[in-house]
Amino acid sequence: MSLLVVGLSHRTAPVSVLERAALSQDAQIKLLQDTVAAEPAAEAALLATCNRIELYADVDKFHAGVAELSTLLAQHSGVGLDELTPYLYVHYEDRAVHHLFSVACGLDSMVVGEGQVLGQIKDSLALAQDLHSAGRLLNDLFQQSLRVGKRAHSETGIDRAGQSLVTFGLQQLAGGKGTGASVEAWAAGRKALVIGAGSMSSLAAATLARLGVAEIVVANRTPDRAERLAQIINENSENSRYEGSDGDEGGVPSVSARAVPMESVPFELTRADIAVSCTGATGLVLTAEIIAAAVEGRVPADEAGPSPRTGATAATGDVRDARGVLPPTSIGTDDGCPLDLSAVQAGQAVQESAGFSVMGEAAVAGMDAATLEQHAAWVDNGTVDRRDAARRTPDDDRELIAALALTAAALGRIPEQRRPEMPAGVPRPPAVLSLLDLAMPRDVDAAAHRLAGVRLVDIESLAEASADVPMAADVDQVRRIVADEVAAFGAALRAAHITPTVVALRAMAADVVAGEIARLDGRLPGLDEKHRAEITQTVRRVVDKLLHAPTVRVKQLAAEPGGAGYADALRTLFDLDQETVASVSRADNDDDHAENRGRA
Repeated sequence: MSLLVVGLSHRTAPVSVLERAALSQDAQIKLLQDTVAAEPAAEAALLATCNRIELYADVDKFHAGVAELSTLLAQHSGVGLDELTPYLYVHYEDRAVHHLFSVACGLDSMVVGEGQVLGQIKDSLALAQDLHSAGRLLNDLFQQSLRVGKRAHSETGIDRAGQSLVTFGLQQLAGGKGTGASVEAWAAGRKALVIGAGSMSSLAAATLARLGVAEIVVANRTPDRAERLAQIINENSENSRYEGSDGDEGGVPSVSARAVPMESVPFELTRADIAVSCTGATGLVLTAEIIAAAVEGRVPADEAGPSPRTGATAATGDVRDARGVLPPTSIGTDDGCPLDLSAVQAGQAVQESAGFSVMGEAAVAGMDAATLEQHAAWVDNGTVDRRDAARRTPDDDRELIAALALTAAALGRIPEQRRPEMPAGVPRPPAVLSLLDLAMPRDVDAAAHRLAGVRLVDIESLAEASADVPMAADVDQVRRIVADEVAAFGAALRAAHITPTVVALRAMAADVVAGEIARLDGRLPGLDEKHRAEITQTVRRVVDKLLHAPTVRVKQLAAEPGGAGYADALRTLFDLDQETVASVSRADNDDDHAENRGRA
């Protein structure tokens, strides 16, 4: 059996593909169950995070294993195999071990050195153990990866090479290249909203509390989890204030936390300065409309900029005008489309209800209703007379745009290739609401990038920003640790491979001793018990001494690269029964499964 990993990550796939391939908890469970049910795989574990999906398996055939795991990933992610394949990577045997150890140390993370991945690996192992899909190989591998990751963080300065995605994301919101102190100055005294109560959201809440925000509101679909997280924040804040108090009036700044239901998120967003969202929702949690309403009236009129509709200052109390200060979306052009949609100009009339978001991707602000109608007609293989469209009233346009939004959502044919950028010379008003979206698929409508007074940092922008993060010198030391640990794990794995053969050899020797003692009893029936025990012990010592050197040496040889053949040689030399060796292996695996069922 051999270790195989098939996966995709932020290093090989665009965010749009990762977002579509994201697996729900139920899908992860079904994927593991189907993997161990497949013929090539005996064990399986899944590492699914916001920027990677990796399926680990113990397979008996490499090519069949790659084909099966790739197919299963495509089936359960909902992304076609032909589309998914160009982004997949495959690691086998020692390379697979090296890859997981590198991931555990933060070397393969979007932000080098982040430690959040250790918790995600632990969760992946716990899930595989709960489903009994992890046997000896994957249990040992994932347990060792956790130890390697902890060693890298404790023995090196890898933490200085990067931060968790939460810290890095907040740094980007604060100014991109600011120091830790500048992030603290930016966050101090602000009101924060945390949407979700999982591990990433909990880390976000703890980070915000440490940075000195004044209030944290936690919203989650399961109220108990939100209450528990808020309680932990309050308790930690009280403890920190008590431990840091030195009698002066200022003391240590404390943060108050409270939990709210998800239905309160739109209202709480109107009070928040910072919002971090990381849920398992399959749809948008914060639409552009909710966000625009949240900043209504909060962008000063003299900073909102001129509206392309009137040339006057936009009234930020209107959702349309929050978008109106920005340029039209770059829609992109499909082959055969009768319109050059990318040529839509900023000065083009913005209709009464323009600026909606389709499926969280296509913000079509800047396109008049007639243009939208012609595009939709082309999508539906129809025609449209723009002279009729020109006679429409604003009320007609509102109904038309709403209908077109439904059409585009159903047909999926108004794509946005990239989020629109501000044109040169058009200043962006200061952000009154900073959004950090760490979910995959995304929680926050990408159209929020266009809203005046809003600053959005999401997985895509984090990936772009992290490319400029310098590599610390400690990274080289971590790489050496990974290389040493991979060699040690491989040696232990190869040594363990020969153990059943050695056990079978000693069992055969014990049977020989028992047979000879029984023959001695038949030849000397009058032998007293004392002498019989002494003879038995002598024979056993002779056998043990004869076997000791060969078995120790064969374990050493088997641990070296290319030592797998020593087990076969031992079986051949001593004429060991293959089924006996296999039964020892099965017994060991059964014991491992029983032992690991209760592990976390």
